[in-house]
Amino acid sequence: MPRVKEGKGSAKGTPPPVVQSLQKFLKTYEKHCACSQTAVCPAVRRDLKSSIANEQSLRRSCLLELTGRTPCPFTTLEIIDCQMDQWSLGRLGKALQFSGLHFLVLDYCRFGNEEIERIFSGLENNRKLQGLSLRYCGLGPGSGPRLGFITSQSAICELYLDGNDLQCSGALALLRPLVEYLEMQEKDPPATAAPNTGNPPRLLHKIKNKKRLAEAGPWLVKLHLADNGIDGKGGEGGLWEFTRMLTCLIAHSAHVREIDLGNNALGETAAAAVLGALRARKTGRLPVLKITVTPQISSDTFRSIWKNSKKSSTTYKKKKKAKN
Repeated sequence: MPRVKEGKGSAKGTPPPVVQSLQKFLKTYEKHCACSQTAVCPAVRRDLKSSIANEQSLRRSCLLELTGRTPCPFTTLEIIDCQMDQWSLGRLGKALQFSGLHFLVLDYCRFGNEEIERIFSGLENNRKLQGLSLRYCGLGPGSGPRLGFITSQSAICELYLDGNDLQCSGALALLRPLVEYLEMQEKDPPATAAPNTGNPPRLLHKIKNKKRLAEAGPWLVKLHLADNGIDGKGGEGGLWEFTRMLTCLIAHSAHVREIDLGNNALGETAAAAVLGALRARKTGRLPVLKITVTPQISSDTFRSIWKNSKKSSTTYKKKKKAKN
């Protein structure tokens, strides 16, 4: 990380600002480890204490290393609202190929096409990363095909893309591999049979076993696309095609359990199609799907969608409840 300018304390006996920052960081880190019931990484603690003793800024901390070569492997990495240059993103992209991360959060980090491509390159064929959050990262329609390809070739089962600008074309490109997978299942059920619809997807069980590679495939359990400009303003039939793909996913996918389309002006026609797909899903006895749509539709349609799906709550964490 960039070196912070060291300086003397403002008063006698007061540590320099750099020491205060490092002490606060170490205290926060240890508190977080205690709350999450995880071990403090000895290497991180050692480097921090050494920098504090020398009154120098921490030059570098290696958080992602080759699998099996770190004494305290990280399973979750959150880099939120952080400006990163292409070199740093390139290093992160390469590290993702070897790390044991299960969840990566890069919310509010603004990426251009070249910057996000460095991250995407590290996610291809990734069999360990199961959750990816890129909320409010400035992703445009061009990111849709890459996200669709990565999802279809990796173990990612939770994808959070709220607050971007994928629009209909980008969201459509993301959904296409998922729908093509469903259509292939229908054509060849014995060879590509879906998991038992009465049970959770196998990947949800495998998440608990961190040493086992997750099942890769073109399907998702959670998909959040809130506030992505998905509407009919393009005037090119994109919304109709997106709705067709979306309803196919809702009606036939036994994997998907949660979809968030809030703050997207889908319109009454698309909302009615979503309602029909939810009813078809219920008739097919597939697992209940939590879905969120904008209330800017008729009250009857909105109420019916709500009744035919589990009440959506983005703050409810099922995993934490299961541990108790």
